[in-house]
Amino acid sequence: MKPGRRIASIVGCAVALAGAGAASVHAAAAPAPLPPASPPDAVKLSDEQLVTRWAYPGRRAVVYSRPAARSRRVTRLRLLTEDGFPELYVVLSRWTDPSGNAWLHIRVPRRPNGTTGWVAQSALSDLNVSHKLIDVNKRTLRLRVFDKGKQVFTARVGVGKAGTITPSGHFYVREKFHVRGVPLYGPRAIGTSAYAPTLSDWPGGGVVGLHGTNEPGLIPGRPSHGCIRLRNSDILRLYRLAERGTPVHIHT
Repeated sequence: MKPGRRIASIVGCAVALAGAGAASVHAAAAPAPLPPASPPDAVKLSDEQLVTRWAYPGRRAVVYSRPAARSRRVTRLRLLTEDGFPELYVVLSRWTDPSGNAWLHIRVPRRPNGTTGWVAQSALSDLNVSHKLIDVNKRTLRLRVFDKGKQVFTARVGVGKAGTITPSGHFYVREKFHVRGVPLYGPRAIGTSAYAPTLSDWPGGGVVGLHGTNEPGLIPGRPSHGCIRLRNSDILRLYRLAERGTPVHIHT
């Protein structure tokens, strides 16, 4: 081969290699787009009225804003509530990504109220099902419990006063326990996933709970710091009806 042709050949190879390298860099710089926060083909698992599915966390996995590990981190799953009871999460829907990874869209108990996120299905236990609903109307000061759409219980309640209102939204029962030695909370207490804007009657503040009272004359009314108070006879009945994972709808 003549020198001129050899140089041309080398230059041609260099240009081709440079072009291939540029193409590789360009391809590496363009990852697949993130899935939407609400994929249209996600399978709905809870309507939070007749059917609500929930699960316990198996590990402190990361909760993401979208069903992808490259998306923004919202928080991590918690194993225990603020009171030391097993934490649980309502599961709204399931989506499987193109690689076959299953993701669950969950409600996250934290401020701000209404936070949701996505977690790998493997991070949660098998799903449990609730067919009940607790409905709290802050205008009429009435609580109702439905089982498969049928009303099975109603009671008058006390809610937050001006300045320490009871928040509105879709929440759920996280924990239940007997109360001893604190007449202010009555004989039973039910912790929810709602958080008061400032504080609440709940020990330690923050969590919006349903509990009894040693001042039944204030019910119905607006005497609390954010929690929902019931007469002691009513909280005893509600305690038996309200399973963990039961959705709680608070509205006006």
